[in-house]
Amino acid sequence: MSDQQRNVEHPRRIRSFVLRAGRMTAGQQKGWDDGLPRFGLTREQGTLDPEAVFGRDAPRVLEIGFGMGTSLRDMAKSDPTRDFIGIEVHRPGVGSLLNDVMKEEIENLRVYCDDAVEVLKQCIPDGSLARLQLFFPDPWHKKRHHKRRLVQPEFVQQLRQKLAVGGEFHMATDWEHYAEQMLEVMEAAEGYRNTAGPGQYTPRPDYRPLTKFEKRGERLGHGVWDLVFERTD
Repeated sequence: MSDQQRNVEHPRRIRSFVLRAGRMTAGQQKGWDDGLPRFGLTREQGTLDPEAVFGRDAPRVLEIGFGMGTSLRDMAKSDPTRDFIGIEVHRPGVGSLLNDVMKEEIENLRVYCDDAVEVLKQCIPDGSLARLQLFFPDPWHKKRHHKRRLVQPEFVQQLRQKLAVGGEFHMATDWEHYAEQMLEVMEAAEGYRNTAGPGQYTPRPDYRPLTKFEKRGERLGHGVWDLVFERTD
């Protein structure tokens, strides 16, 4: 089989992230070493059984790409009635979040260190999520890189299958052009309803904490756009 034939039969997926090399701090390493066995999940474990993992049946929130994890930590800590799952590819961010989870004894949060697209496909049961979160994803601001943006028609339909009917997909970005693309894609997406009304952005919900970066941006006059779309069927 030629390389060309192989590429046609097994096309390489365009990735929405770049793995950045970097050493972990002592705290991040401790979180990785001590927290991962207790709070970590892996793709190799297969389809997630949320009730077995969390020991209860509660509304579940999944965040794609949580960065250093501060906002996800705060959400889980402030809402013990929900269970939270985070997916992040960068080990320092995972280590940082897990270190906080251990120090603050947060029991309703679990973490994957993996590619979110693959975790969603292989591990998250259909109809199992009350909310999906995508906060400040890489905007891939150069036009030739727009194809790497996560919010694309095919991907949002994959996400819809993971939401329960009535569940919400919440996006936030500080790049206006990406916000416009998100709105365009979501307004055209089958099975979703804009909770703010057609063509409208959503005021930041109280449950999404303001990040330090976002506060600094607000002082400089930078905008942030939230979009919340409900699964209708």
